[in-house]
Amino acid sequence: MKTRLKLFISAISAAVLCSSCADLDLYPLDMGSSDTWYQTKSQIEMSIKGLYRPVFWPIDDVEWSDDTSPREKLNIVTGGTLNPESSEVSTRWQNAYKAIARANTLLEKLENAENTIGLTEEEANLFRAQTRFARAGQYGKLTAYYGDVVYVDKSITIEEAFSYGRTDKDEIMQHVYEDFDFAAKYLPLSYDGETELATKGAAYALKARYALWNGDWDIAAEAAKACMDLNVYSLHPDFAELFLASTHHAEENIMSWPRSLELDNTLSTNEARDYCTRNRGGWVGRYPTWELFCSFLCDDGKPIDESRNFDPHNPFEHRDPRCAMTIAPFGEEHLGVVYDPNPYTTQVYNSLTNTYVENLDCKSGSQYASYSGLVRKKGIDEDWVNDNTFKVAPDIVYLRYADVLLMYAEAKIEANDIDQSVKDAINKVRARAYGCGYTETSKYPAVTEDDQAKLRTIVRTERRMELAYEGWRYMDLIRWRIADQVLNTPQYGLLDLEDLKKQIDADKWFFPYTPEIDENGTANTTQLFNDGYAKKIVDRSFDASKHYLWPIPSKEVITNPNLGQNDNY
Repeated sequence: MKTRLKLFISAISAAVLCSSCADLDLYPLDMGSSDTWYQTKSQIEMSIKGLYRPVFWPIDDVEWSDDTSPREKLNIVTGGTLNPESSEVSTRWQNAYKAIARANTLLEKLENAENTIGLTEEEANLFRAQTRFARAGQYGKLTAYYGDVVYVDKSITIEEAFSYGRTDKDEIMQHVYEDFDFAAKYLPLSYDGETELATKGAAYALKARYALWNGDWDIAAEAAKACMDLNVYSLHPDFAELFLASTHHAEENIMSWPRSLELDNTLSTNEARDYCTRNRGGWVGRYPTWELFCSFLCDDGKPIDESRNFDPHNPFEHRDPRCAMTIAPFGEEHLGVVYDPNPYTTQVYNSLTNTYVENLDCKSGSQYASYSGLVRKKGIDEDWVNDNTFKVAPDIVYLRYADVLLMYAEAKIEANDIDQSVKDAINKVRARAYGCGYTETSKYPAVTEDDQAKLRTIVRTERRMELAYEGWRYMDLIRWRIADQVLNTPQYGLLDLEDLKKQIDADKWFFPYTPEIDENGTANTTQLFNDGYAKKIVDRSFDASKHYLWPIPSKEVITNPNLGQNDNY
């Protein structure tokens, strides 16, 4: 009986079993049987910490967007194969409901904890706040990806679980906001030590994120402003340094988890090698797209197709500083070796050995050199190579202050409630990249625009420049409803070797001319292909009739037909 239940029960029912049926032995180590657990303060604390494991807080794969590409490979998003059988679809659903079931059980045990467990009122409210934050975070994610989902805020029986249908997502979001408000009221500004649990600022920030995703502009702006007004967080002074593995618990990070070399909790070795250059033993299996590269503004604050400062033959010159901090500039050292994708550059200088070495990062050196000619620089330094072990332990960052500032600005722009605070929020983020204060407007291209449509373009472009490689681009494409435009265009890259040399001989390297940029800050590189200056790497596919929402996992629908299915799956 146990085996059959484990094999065939739906995710919701499985979560119910985890929280209410001790005889099935389905409890994780951080959550014992509800009959024998929750008897002490330490048991409660251990269970709450279990709700904050990174597995319950997934960050989207950067390859689901137009920011990076893994050579010719496609995935469930870029290949348009997202379906009810996709493992990611099931895993996210199941993990979310596991966390929700645990949170609901915890909250029930905490209802009278002052008497049953002997907690003080302050302790009980803190534990309730931490738990409600975790539950709100799960429901916020579920509605963003699946739309209407099952809402459960108490322990239920297996029979009850099979009778549940889905609740309108807007109704669920009201519960989410209530949970975040409760959490913000009782959570501390910080903890002693480096505990990775929710804080008051995290409650406001995550509420702002989900409100923004749900189009609740006023709620998003108010929550982001509340986080800002705490005066707890500040922008790390050095943008490039912020993302290094050696930078832990930065003052900008609102919610993050550390990795550890000592505990062998590291980034995947394959992922590390995929981002490192071939001249340092990496694979460059994942590389920045031309679309990302072209999205960075010029140093006059204008897009490349409007700025007189942009030179398509020297595309790193006169760009927003984050361009060269995110993508390795040509002719400059990266990981100790000069990076140059020009196939005529057959030798490059290695400062680590003080010698010239064969250039493996161009098409004449290796057929697997970056297909776009670009390599990621953001966050990548010698720690990634790590004596050729490619073991690196950067923090996992789920929320940071720059994102809050941009969420505040975007929410106010969309609500057409535009004032100086909107421009200040964007300018604080932009000025940091230029190494100056936002009031020093002579040192960077400060935003002065008041028009809503123009500001919308500005803030969307700012998000892309600021947050590249952090996992939020996919949801930006989804919530802005531009994924069907962006992800239905092919991904282009450098020509094959002999044709590329002809292009260079004709003095048309790196780009022969400047690509056009649209109102969303997205480059159109199709004309380069049509004119014979680019090679099609892969065709992307996105079906607007269904892919703006994820499907409900098949086994959930089969087990409980009341769930139904999202359109066209």
